[in-house]
Amino acid sequence: MTLEMITGYAPLTRDLEAMAGRLRLSTVQVQGRRPGGGSGVIWRSTGLIITNAHVVRGPSATVTLSDGRVFGATITSRDPQRDLAALQVEASDLPAAPIGDSSALHVGELVFAVGNPLGIVGALTAGIVHALSPADGVYGREYIQADLHLAPGNSGGLLADAQGRVIGINRMVAGGVAFAVPSHTVGCFLQSGGMRPMLGVTLRSVSVPLTGERVFGLLVLAVAAGSSAEAAGISIGDVLIGVDGQRFGSPKDLSQALQHARAGDRLPIDLTRGGQHIVCNVAVSGSMSATEAA
Repeated sequence: MTLEMITGYAPLTRDLEAMAGRLRLSTVQVQGRRPGGGSGVIWRSTGLIITNAHVVRGPSATVTLSDGRVFGATITSRDPQRDLAALQVEASDLPAAPIGDSSALHVGELVFAVGNPLGIVGALTAGIVHALSPADGVYGREYIQADLHLAPGNSGGLLADAQGRVIGINRMVAGGVAFAVPSHTVGCFLQSGGMRPMLGVTLRSVSVPLTGERVFGLLVLAVAAGSSAEAAGISIGDVLIGVDGQRFGSPKDLSQALQHARAGDRLPIDLTRGGQHIVCNVAVSGSMSATEAA
């Protein structure tokens, strides 16, 4: 080992120790009605804490900060499909975590997780990004996959990049790989206030003929009574083929269009009905509930 390697190692170690210390300050313990509890991240210094929806049940929870202070927290919004929940505590000047851009993340990057597994407070583990899961199905779930050693109690804790910026909320471990909800998904969740933009339809992927070619579409199997889809005139048997002139290539395209919309926005939905191309302007509604409709 050269002198340069030895002298370079010590500053790197000190930098990592300092970063770990800052991340621990932004990580809290969350105790809901379920036994065991989990972790949470101080998202804003004004008392906003993000965790997993499965960590908390009911309208409230108990939050313990890294300095030992205990607060009662109100659950202000939940999204079971994204597995996210927002909690609010009556405190200010909290050590909020710096939030990074998960969309800029790449496979192979070094990442760190902080949580409270098996009763160990502020445990740190490191690994690399294993894969980036694209949005799937009509819900548009996206995950960061990393080879991290996580255990019960890590749920709701932070996933950070090598600069100490939070780029995800740890959710679960499957097949030895950790899955985290990306920070940009958390941003969409907060922007919508926990309301999931919906059309109020049940869909199935199909291939339909249109202008001499076959195109991907989403067949409408059911339309919820009183939904925005019903108000716009969308009917069972219609096939949704795009939004605002952009054709769908997979089910995730509709979910992504909805994910970037707010309740009340109008989306021009392209569809086919009896072989004819129709555009329906749909006023997107919002729902807090987990449902099989898009």
